[in-house]
Amino acid sequence: MSNMKIAAVVALFLSFPLFSIAGDLSYPESRRLVFPISEADSAGNIVKNGDRLLAEIASRFEIPEIEYEPKPRPRYWKTGVLSQVNFSQVSLTNWADGGEGSIALSAYVDMKANYAKGDVFWDNRLQLGYGFVQNFDDIYKKSDDKIVLDSKFGYKAVDKLFISAIFSFKTQFTPGFKYPSEDNDSYILESMFMAPGNISLGLGADYKPFDFLSVNFAPVTSNLVVVTEQSLREKYGNAIDQVARFELGAQLKVDFSKNFGDKFSLQTSVTLFSDFLDSPQNIKVNWDLVADLKLSKVFSINLRTNLIYDDKILIDNGDGNLCPRVQFKEALSVGISYTFGRY
Repeated sequence: MSNMKIAAVVALFLSFPLFSIAGDLSYPESRRLVFPISEADSAGNIVKNGDRLLAEIASRFEIPEIEYEPKPRPRYWKTGVLSQVNFSQVSLTNWADGGEGSIALSAYVDMKANYAKGDVFWDNRLQLGYGFVQNFDDIYKKSDDKIVLDSKFGYKAVDKLFISAIFSFKTQFTPGFKYPSEDNDSYILESMFMAPGNISLGLGADYKPFDFLSVNFAPVTSNLVVVTEQSLREKYGNAIDQVARFELGAQLKVDFSKNFGDKFSLQTSVTLFSDFLDSPQNIKVNWDLVADLKLSKVFSINLRTNLIYDDKILIDNGDGNLCPRVQFKEALSVGISYTFGRY
């Protein structure tokens, strides 16, 4: 027998079991491999028999089914929360050196929700802070109180430069007092909710050379100073019968926010504003700084400072005269700190 005949016999022998399987095989529908066909004719029947054959081969050789993981949905929002609680307590009993027992508690929350997609970004930040100190033989005194909401929307004009709109709202939760005498029998109201309240809206450009740095210039910025308490209006630059005072000018704001490794973070924001309607040469300054050093997952040392200069805010210079002065507040504390989300 020639070599060609031997090869033909061997091929026929090997193919016989496969054709037997393809003839009348029943198999689970869920394991069928489907191939699309263009016409349902005799050729189509052959393709279907081929499907059954391939399915049986896959089952006998235990060929695993290929599973494709779905592509993750893009995340355009980045949200996170930083929460801090600081507590201290001192108690004295028959203490020869003297002193007073006291309790102090402060809390700070910093929430961010930032959106970025294509040429559009929208950054939002809400800061809430409150604290008090109370000596056991004294009255409750507020040590910190702030509500600050910042929002900025931008659309890319060229690389790293955005046309932007910036919004800001600032006030405090509860009344604040000044205590001119040590016995605290008398006190003077200094502030309360929406007295003052500052609402600002500016249109301009935002430059982002780096992810951690933003320079915003708004040549058209409106600012509304609201003082709902009549007795406080002149202190914050409003007329005695003026609930809200309108300002129009230019604003420059620089924001810096960066993590240095896993332990230290620094955020600072400087805002300069010139009121075209009244003494534009007197630049109003607001500078905030927040520094946080993590000692562990839940304990940290944090420093918060705030510097303000506003020629419309009148402060006692110690001689009984009211005049504009530089305001500065600093809070250094050790306490519990925890972050949520992608802060």
